[in-house]
Amino acid sequence: MATRFDLVTLDAPSPNRSAQFWSAALGLTETEREDGDRWIVLSDPAGVRRLGIQRGEAAPGRMHLDLVCEPDEFESERARLKALGADERRPARVEPYGAIANLADPDGYLFDLCAYRHAPESPNSR
Repeated sequence: MATRFDLVTLDAPSPNRSAQFWSAALGLTETEREDGDRWIVLSDPAGVRRLGIQRGEAAPGRMHLDLVCEPDEFESERARLKALGADERRPARVEPYGAIANLADPDGYLFDLCAYRHAPESPNSR
């Protein structure tokens, strides 16, 4: 299975506050949380993951896409994206949830490639 879109992620200095705001504004519910408030996922009433909020520096217009692939495809997808012109901004690493690479497209737009250990199906691939 190829890389697929997962969700839009906001960087926020106060993820709890952002999650409360976006939950109320969009009628979303928290469905995932990691390391206190380091990573929060909000989903719609059908359980479809819609918005990720991670602890980070906020700046107007700053957000990034999360792409997802299967764990056994992570290295090949990472290489494929880099061959297409993506720039790796930080060394790929393993986190409690799986592998992640922080990348930017040729114009500098940030995105992450994630390979979740628990391999949640991307709701957008249904």
